[in-house]
Amino acid sequence: MILRLPPISALRTLEAAARHLSYTRAAQELNITQSAVSHQIRHAEELWGLKLFERRGRRIVITEAGQTLAPIVRDFISRMNDALQDLHVSDNHRAVRVTLLQSLAIKWLVPRLGHFNRDNPDIDVWISASNEVVDLNQDNVDLAIRLGLGNWPGLHSTLLMREYVFPVCSPSLIERLGEPETPRDLLRYPLLRRYLGDICPRWKDWFADAGIQIRAVPKGTRFPDTGMAIQAAIDGQGVGLARSAHVADDLAAGRLVKLFDVYSPSSVAYYIVTNKARVNQPDIVAFREWLLAEATVSQKEFDRVVAASIPNATVSQITAV
Repeated sequence: MILRLPPISALRTLEAAARHLSYTRAAQELNITQSAVSHQIRHAEELWGLKLFERRGRRIVITEAGQTLAPIVRDFISRMNDALQDLHVSDNHRAVRVTLLQSLAIKWLVPRLGHFNRDNPDIDVWISASNEVVDLNQDNVDLAIRLGLGNWPGLHSTLLMREYVFPVCSPSLIERLGEPETPRDLLRYPLLRRYLGDICPRWKDWFADAGIQIRAVPKGTRFPDTGMAIQAAIDGQGVGLARSAHVADDLAAGRLVKLFDVYSPSSVAYYIVTNKARVNQPDIVAFREWLLAEATVSQKEFDRVVAASIPNATVSQITAV
């Protein structure tokens, strides 16, 4: 059965009446008469064949059907209002639409984004965080930050930053279980892992770089997302194998502690990727240049820490991707 929808004015009236539980206050909010409110509600009830409100003396009571439908209508109106506001961006206020991994957005980009907003008040940044690779030929995406080898046919890519992989845990975990003395000791600790496919080094790779060959990683909690595993490490649930870009701020703040000076260099890196037709658009150029400046600061710190842990190594030797 296909039901007809009442006009938006009736939906707004339903939402206001359900919120106030008063036709009078709904009429005052909407700047219409009380009889108009009653008419709009009755029109919706007739279209849907449902009773939405009942009168009990001088007050109205919302029915079970009304309680079910009112939140849906409220959400629809809210989403519609937000969408219309976004679409009516003024001519002198632009937007750059960015897609990237959720973990990188939370742990690296978002904490720094205020710097860009401060220096570029006329450019909005709209972030879409997803682990899915988005088609950059779509009109609703301007720029992506991708983890890979930099070879996406038909797209323009710029190296953003390399990364290293190393184990981290919270100070509370060390207090509870003691500090591991050797990399092999970590086999006795709860190790946090991802269960989805990953092109980055995993626990077996890190143990191999530490000179330890293992057949299987001990059982432990698995997560679909790096950010979740890091948060679990911060909460003291185990030892996480972290990417440098994801934990720099947590290490500096003392929420996490790096374990051992053993780093697995990743064969992949973060790249800024854009459609070639948009690569020189001023807003995209401004955001790309800001990203590169922020990443340069992070990269220097990553490289400095790794170089300090390897005797006689130079930064150029350890940063080759």
